[in-house]
Amino acid sequence: MIETQTSFSELIRNKQWKTLKISLNELDTVESATLIEQSDGDEIILFRLLDRTLAKDVFRLLSFSKKVGIIEILAQNGPKVSNLINDIEPDDRTAFFEELPLEFTERLIQLLSPEERQVAIQLLGYPEDSVGRLMTPEYLAVHPTDTIEYTFEHIRKYGRDSETLNVIYIVDSDNKLLGDVRIKEILLASPHQKISELMGSRFVALNAADDQEIGLKTFRDYDRVALPVINAEGIMMGIVTVDDIMDVEVEESTEDFHKFGSFQSAVANPLKARIFHLYKNRIFWLLALVFMNVFSGAAISNFENVIQSVVSLVFFLPLLIDSGGNAGAQSATLMIRSLAVGDVKITDWYKLIVKELLVSLLLGCTMALGVALVASFRAPEVIIVVSLTMVLIVMTGSVVGMLLPFIFTKLKLDPATASAPLITSIADICGVLIYFSIANWYFS
Repeated sequence: MIETQTSFSELIRNKQWKTLKISLNELDTVESATLIEQSDGDEIILFRLLDRTLAKDVFRLLSFSKKVGIIEILAQNGPKVSNLINDIEPDDRTAFFEELPLEFTERLIQLLSPEERQVAIQLLGYPEDSVGRLMTPEYLAVHPTDTIEYTFEHIRKYGRDSETLNVIYIVDSDNKLLGDVRIKEILLASPHQKISELMGSRFVALNAADDQEIGLKTFRDYDRVALPVINAEGIMMGIVTVDDIMDVEVEESTEDFHKFGSFQSAVANPLKARIFHLYKNRIFWLLALVFMNVFSGAAISNFENVIQSVVSLVFFLPLLIDSGGNAGAQSATLMIRSLAVGDVKITDWYKLIVKELLVSLLLGCTMALGVALVASFRAPEVIIVVSLTMVLIVMTGSVVGMLLPFIFTKLKLDPATASAPLITSIADICGVLIYFSIANWYFS
């Protein structure tokens, strides 16, 4: 791609527009998108030279910042930007519009044709992060009384406008969803058979008002390439395809990953993000945890006497409390992921706590052997204290890490908010109290 990018840059410098256009449109969609994404200043020239059909597919693959830059320049030429946003698939257009400032979105909506404008307004009218925002109204549907022969005619006539031809949907005269049939079954059926003969008694559908995470779980459970979307009355509104749900999975995973690192919200690209945006996303939890860690200092100050009498205790303090935080972060990561994919339900917490106690006991005893070995060389007099503390701290950190995601889920909060720094801070406070309480008891 580097060689390709260099050759295209040379064509632009030499103003060989005809050769450039031919060469550019010979690339596949991904190659064209990568070329434009990596271009520094030439992207609008390259994008203008794309064929209209290729342009909409390439636009979908570009980063949000590139999309905005291209739209802003094309907006100076009304017909060009109007053609582009009318050509973009409705679900992709909705995903782009919802990230734009409201005023900009309203301006672009006015450039849509009456039919596309109605579709755009309808999709944007669904709640944010709902299945309705992901769906496209471009699908194929037939009636149960239609023959296979008529169905093929219908596919040939309207199939080019459909998002996918893998599944054909079956609706009644009121457009109420009755079922679906795979294209393979239609291909193998007799021309005079009716669709009703191929229709099963059960089907899977999403509700337009459902959260996107419900849609993601349904796709995982049923392994479909597309799912129909209905309203509360069962009327078919559109379909969601697997490529759109994969985008949601990436977004959800990124958001959870950032929350676990104590970010206020996801950061799309740190290279392009503004300094204040990065600052704003990181400062809240860091500042909150500063005040939280004051409790650790207060706990240590209450044990000044035992620290003065056995100074070697201080050497093992970072080692012990870090072990508790690390164990808690491991446990929390496992629970958050299990809750997210549905392997574990919120009502399973009491089953898991016993298992976590046993696992953490084994972990703590193993780690206690390690710290006892270190203490035998450094400070033999504290072997019992540090060994016992290690077991209790690892168990405490693990249980805290396991329970916090369940608590946050119960409070209707994202379990990823039970972030690693939060767990570590709680484990630090508990670790200090456990360590010096045992030391105070042992040496008193």
